Amino acid sequence: MYLRWRRALASAGIGVVPVELPGRGARMHEPFAPDYGTLVQQLTGPCLHAAGGRPFALLGHSMGGLLAYGVARRLQEVGEVSPVALVVSACAAPTRRDAVRYAEPLSDERLVADLREQNGTPSGVFSEPELLRLTLDVLRADYRICHGFERPTGGDLLSCPIHAIAGRADRIRAPDVDAWGQETRNVFSTDWLDGGHFFIREHEAAFLDTLVRRLSPRRKVSDAALLASPA
Repeated sequence: MYLRWRRALASAGIGVVPVELPGRGARMHEPFAPDYGTLVQQLTGPCLHAAGGRPFALLGHSMGGLLAYGVARRLQEVGEVSPVALVVSACAAPTRRDAVRYAEPLSDERLVADLREQNGTPSGVFSEPELLRLTLDVLRADYRICHGFERPTGGDLLSCPIHAIAGRADRIRAPDVDAWGQETRNVFSTDWLDGGHFFIREHEAAFLDTLVRRLSPRRKVSDAALLASPA
């Protein structure tokens, strides 16, 4: 997916640098982060390293949106270079989180039902026990992070613009998305696309067009766009 994004966004001068989470992909040998704060700390350094001193935006899908938000806040709080924009996709605002949904115990049956509802998992995974086990372990770890999330109190609002993108058929509703505007003292925008929770795959071209439209006017973002892994 990211390879396609690189090709599609290159003409707009936007680079794509995926940031992988521990316990997944090339970092599968690493343990899952125990909580939200720890995971944000683990991601902040790699994001700065990937930017390589260039202007950058942070993009996160679903739980990745919360993580990108946390990284942006942490960078601002410690006086590091802040992103020129934060893009949150399929992610309810920090003040609109449904913590009950992610509360344990979470049975395998419940997680499988969620995967099927979100429609972002290849159908073949459900018939392969080992692949399904790995997928459920990742999802359970993600839900643990979401359940433990608490909106930071105190501190300044983000100084960068926030652009929220949501799917019309997703369970996330307009008030959940609009509340992102409370997290910045800069520009806030929303875009609604066709599709469910994984509209970034169902309607990839429309999603990428939206990114270009929101990021390209800020030409200084053109050197690098950093992405938290979709979840």
